[in-house]
Amino acid sequence: MATIRRFGVLSQLRSEASHYVIRYRNGRPRQSGRGLVFWFRPETASISELPMDDREMTLFVRGRSADFQSVAVQGSIGWHVADPERLAARVDFSLDLRTGRLQGEPVERIEARIAGLANQTVLQFLGQAPVRALLDAGPEALRGQLQAALAAEPSLAEIGVAVVSVRLTNLAPSSELERALQTPTYEALQQKADEATFARRALAVEKERAIAENELATKTELARRESLLIAEEAQNARNRAQGRAEAEGIAAGAEAERIRVVEGARAEAERARIAIYRDVAPGTLLGLAAQALAGKLDTIEHVNVTPDLLATVLGEVRRPGGLPAR
Repeated sequence: MATIRRFGVLSQLRSEASHYVIRYRNGRPRQSGRGLVFWFRPETASISELPMDDREMTLFVRGRSADFQSVAVQGSIGWHVADPERLAARVDFSLDLRTGRLQGEPVERIEARIAGLANQTVLQFLGQAPVRALLDAGPEALRGQLQAALAAEPSLAEIGVAVVSVRLTNLAPSSELERALQTPTYEALQQKADEATFARRALAVEKERAIAENELATKTELARRESLLIAEEAQNARNRAQGRAEAEGIAAGAEAERIRVVEGARAEAERARIAIYRDVAPGTLLGLAAQALAGKLDTIEHVNVTPDLLATVLGEVRRPGGLPAR
C-alpha cells in the first residue's frame, strides 16, 4: 500500500518496490514504475497501484463423478501480474488519494475469475470418469490438466494475469462414500487379522497339546520305569527271601545232620556200653555201682538202704564170682 502525504495543494506518494504505480493525467499515463516517489496535485491526478508479488488463492470445488458420486477437490492456485499496464486498463486499481488505499477490490475480482475457470476445468475432469477411477488416479492427473488449462486460458492473458502454480492437496469422496469404499478393504484387513489371530491361537493350542503330550509321555515313561523298579525290587526281595530260606534250610539240614550224627554216636556208644554190661555178673554190677556211689559220697547227704536191698546185695556176695576184689 502506498503512503500519501499532503502538503498544502501538493501531495507526495511513496510506494514499495513490490508494487507497480501508474500516474494518470487527463486520462493518459504520465509516469509508471515500481517503488516510485513523486509529487502530484490530487485534484488533477489519478493513480493506480498494482501488486507485483506472487499471490496465492484457495481452491475448493465439489463436483460429481461419471457415476454421480460427490467428490471434493482442495488446493491452491498461485498467480501474478504479468502485464501491469494491460491489467490496469482492464481492472480498476485506483487509489484513494487521501488514504493511499485501493478504492475497490480488484484482487478479489481477479481471483474470482481464476476460480471460475478452475471450477469449470475441475468439474469437466470429474464428470469424465467414475469415482473409483478418479480416486485411483489421485489428484496429480487433475493438477496437471488444471495447470495446463489455466496457463493456456486466453481470458487471463488478455487482462495481463498469469497462473504460475497449481497445488492440489486432496481429492476425496463424501464421508459416506469414503466409508463405503473403505469397507471392503477394512473387511479384508480384518479378515486377515482374524485369520492371523486364529492361526496364532491354533498354534498356541497345538503347542499346548504337544506340551501335554510330552508331559503325558514323560509321566507314562516314569510310571513304566517305576513299575519296572517295583518289579525288580519285588524280584530282588523274593530272591533275598529265597536265598535266606535256602540258607536257613541248608543250615537246618546241617544241624539236623549234626544232631543225627551226634545222637547216633551217643546211641551207638550207649549200645556199646550196654553190650559191655550185658555179660557182667549182677554182683559185679552192684560193686561197680557201689564204687561209683562211693565216688560221690561227698555230695550225697542222705542214703536210704532198705532191708530188701541189703539182703539182695548180701545174696549176690555169697555167690561164687560175687563182687570183684578191690
